[in-house]
Amino acid sequence: MDGMLLLTRIVLAGFICASLVSFGMACGPGRGYGRRRHPKKLTPLAYKQFIPNVAEKTLGASGRYEGKTTRNSERFKELTPNYNPDIIFKDEENTAADRLMTQRCKDKLNSLAISVMNQWPGVKLRVTEGWDEDGHHSEESLHYEGRAVDITTSDRDRSKYGMLARLAVEAGFDWVYYESKAHIHCSVKAENSVAAKSGGCFPGSSSVILSNGEPKLVKNLIPGDKLLAVNDQGDLVFTDFIMFADKDSHARRIYYVIETEEIGKKITLTAAHLLFVSDNTTGGSLMKATFASKVKPGQQVYVAEGANDPLRLVTVKRIYLEEHKDAFAPITTHGTIIVDHILASCYAVIEEHRLAHWAFGPVRFVYGLTSLLFPKDNSITNSTGQEDGIHWYSNALYHIGTWLLVNDSIHPLGMAMNSS
Repeated sequence: MDGMLLLTRIVLAGFICASLVSFGMACGPGRGYGRRRHPKKLTPLAYKQFIPNVAEKTLGASGRYEGKTTRNSERFKELTPNYNPDIIFKDEENTAADRLMTQRCKDKLNSLAISVMNQWPGVKLRVTEGWDEDGHHSEESLHYEGRAVDITTSDRDRSKYGMLARLAVEAGFDWVYYESKAHIHCSVKAENSVAAKSGGCFPGSSSVILSNGEPKLVKNLIPGDKLLAVNDQGDLVFTDFIMFADKDSHARRIYYVIETEEIGKKITLTAAHLLFVSDNTTGGSLMKATFASKVKPGQQVYVAEGANDPLRLVTVKRIYLEEHKDAFAPITTHGTIIVDHILASCYAVIEEHRLAHWAFGPVRFVYGLTSLLFPKDNSITNSTGQEDGIHWYSNALYHIGTWLLVNDSIHPLGMAMNSS
């Protein structure tokens, strides 16, 4: 499906939602509406059933295979060991490989472990396969990336496995498959894919430059703050902060730290966040947006000391990973932002800054309209006092895009069987 056509459809749907909000109508998830919900009745999965009902490596499930992670690869640093005492790891290789997984997989597994103990007191979750470094699974298996686990209950009671699969769905795994009578297969999206859902993030300790020249922490931004950014012509400008596409004051996330040769100049951002680099492949110096995870030492990023100083190029010296306890994804009217003196995009939806900026057009329209009509009240953006979580518009874009792709490219049932 053509990317421009897909984004056109997403934007049209988003524009309708945003327009409804601008006229005082609630759109998207809210609190305090409707009746109190009754506890959900959980239905066990049937043998060979998978949820969602699409192939594992599609956008609507866990996403595409991104390549095997080995102990010598850079991505191995993204795997984290799981020492949860409430989970039994089979570890038949005796290398602790089954304990290694991505942070998202670890979070979902730990959540599932609690559900299992609540569902069956005295029973624990058991992992029979986790990260695979020995090539025991099919080609392009997500086990090779630490994004998949095969699970049972500790008592190995197969009559429980249908419900175990349902509990895995409820725990938030992105794809769950009652694959074998001996185990349940679960997998998750890649870390950069998760970041793309919210547009990418910075830690709250990152700073921006206000129009008065003073720095301000990203976590303290409020709608209407004017921040240093860059316009379409590549000139430094001050742009309005509109909202957080995602805000999480307590999440622990893995960030890429891109450090330059110039002392004190480094930016910290999630793997799929778009960062502007200089593309010299055409002989000139063209500003190009790329995922942070793709930036390499030797490339050049754009640095700005302040509005009165020119934007200049600085060479990347090294790149490493850090964990931070919070995450913030600021959106500005220009779609760009200077963070810790380095130019970045506000987006990570796709590796194309202009299309992503276009997709957020309805948000800018509503913000501009309400700023004009109600200059002292920008509450329409839901940013002032914004609670933790993904902003409803970002969430809507993600789900609309996922729904469109899934419904335009449903795979035959048999293709979904290629899990392990």
